[in-house]
Amino acid sequence: MSAQVQILGPAFSTFVRSVMLCCEEKGISYDTKFEINGEPLELNSEAHQQYHPFGKIPALLHNSHTVFETASICRYIDASFDGPALQPEDSYGRAQVDQWSRAISQYVDQAIVRQYLLEFAFPKGPDGQIRLDKVAEAEPEVIKMLTLLEKLIGDHAFICGDQYSYADAILTPMLDYLSGTPNASTLLPDNSPLSRYIHRMQARPSGQKVLNKQ
Repeated sequence: MSAQVQILGPAFSTFVRSVMLCCEEKGISYDTKFEINGEPLELNSEAHQQYHPFGKIPALLHNSHTVFETASICRYIDASFDGPALQPEDSYGRAQVDQWSRAISQYVDQAIVRQYLLEFAFPKGPDGQIRLDKVAEAEPEVIKMLTLLEKLIGDHAFICGDQYSYADAILTPMLDYLSGTPNASTLLPDNSPLSRYIHRMQARPSGQKVLNKQ
């Protein structure tokens, strides 16, 4: 049986994992691969730009439709398939999920993923060594973002209140990877609100299926 949707991009990508989490939460089947009809795509190639005009990942293929940008993909999945809602019904609640999804995708991703996590995943130092000076340089902005997120979540179960939303799906892979870095005990101390949050997200059935992938 073929999957209901195809996610264009590698499964290790935080944003690809966000879409995977939404699919798991909605109970829909998906393939995650960076190819079309068995032919591999080259990142930012002309062929790739047919599905994402800016040559980024992920993009979603569903029937004859293509959707790009993570928050828009997650919103499309929520609207197109049955299953638990990934956003509130009221307009203000939806605006909160939308604004934080965009903020996480831009500002939080830049600080935590682009400037920090990628140094661990793809070190650029001599002989492939992690550049510890770059890690130290990036940590203040990481701490700033974590402080903001901790204030946002407060005593709530989820990032935008008491309902799981696609904002959680966008944030979770970032914090999951962060929790595996050498300085995680300092950045995400035990029993802090964000530490408890990421443990809850990792324990969800969707988290167990997606976050444990290599």
